[in-house]
Amino acid sequence: MSDTTMKNLIGLSREELAAEMASIGEKPFRAKQLWHWLYNRGETDFAKMTSISKVMQARLAEHYVVRRPLVERELTSVDTTRKWLLKFEDGNEAETVYIPDEDEQRGAVCISSQVGCTLTCKFCHTGTQLLVRNLTSAEIVGQFMLARDSYGEWPTPDDSTRLLSNIVMMGMGEPLYNYENVAKALKIIMDGEGIGISKRRITLSTSGVVPMMAQAGAELGVNLAISLHAVTDDVRSQIMPINKKYPLKELMAACRDYPGASNARRITFEYVMLKGINDSLADARELLRLVKGLPAKFNLIPFNPWPGSEYECSSMKDIRAFSDFIQDNGYSAPIRKSRGSDILAACGQLRSESQRQKCSRLNERLAAGIADEHHPAPAA
Repeated sequence: MSDTTMKNLIGLSREELAAEMASIGEKPFRAKQLWHWLYNRGETDFAKMTSISKVMQARLAEHYVVRRPLVERELTSVDTTRKWLLKFEDGNEAETVYIPDEDEQRGAVCISSQVGCTLTCKFCHTGTQLLVRNLTSAEIVGQFMLARDSYGEWPTPDDSTRLLSNIVMMGMGEPLYNYENVAKALKIIMDGEGIGISKRRITLSTSGVVPMMAQAGAELGVNLAISLHAVTDDVRSQIMPINKKYPLKELMAACRDYPGASNARRITFEYVMLKGINDSLADARELLRLVKGLPAKFNLIPFNPWPGSEYECSSMKDIRAFSDFIQDNGYSAPIRKSRGSDILAACGQLRSESQRQKCSRLNERLAAGIADEHHPAPAA
């Protein structure tokens, strides 16, 4: 069999890995051995898995591969942010970003969940690329693994020494419209015998897919971030069409019901500052009213322009006034420093360069009478 037709072991759950071993006549302990080599050691070559016999190594090589997404381009910003343009087996592309922490020798890997995006948020560059398809669990896990490859961070380090310490599901796509694959990937990533990233160091960001929020909280227990960006239904529906389906009242109710939210694990509300759209002190007052009683914190994001965008960033004077007002009322509201903007790796700037399927997918949807921003992502 060719490399492209053999099954990739990356992205399989523990149970699926055990089932694969059983299918070739091997005992369950082989799955535990492989899990260690795949996710703790980061090994891709069966011949280098020294605790496995040479006979078994050859058998594995006959049936399986260990494959990451292909890195088509790697760019490093002047501020050390790093972005990878990835190509998958079907030729589609997505982007992954490592964002260094300003104050510590560590940072977060920003992972994509879809090729393109189901949503069409007006201020987001990714939203200008229509959804092509969901990413598989292997493609999601593989993004973090290739980041570790790039920084030589194998075997899995302990928490005191790891550089790639956090994960944010904030890349291309809406994670909750690809929940099954995202959940499977994150469970693999959180497994303490493998990659070993704690749920407390993982943040899932959603634009407000209300029906899936409680399930994500109960099953994954990761931190929640809400792409809010407006405080009234009129404005939010204008810049984020998903609000027409799940308006603010429903979204905030889902936040109040989110499992595990507490003062120790506050919900983050992301808020892109758009000049003349959402940046007044009246907006700040309404924002505080919206989150009253919630364990909340805010992340104020100066708008990152991209070619063809119709919005401008709020002035720093207005952003600081907005931040000061929120913080004077007892909430954390730092102004996020833009990272990686010189390589289009900043918030809202990610967009793959693969456009081959864009028009045909749009035509298919329009023919079926489906508006893109309301269309749940198809199964991978």
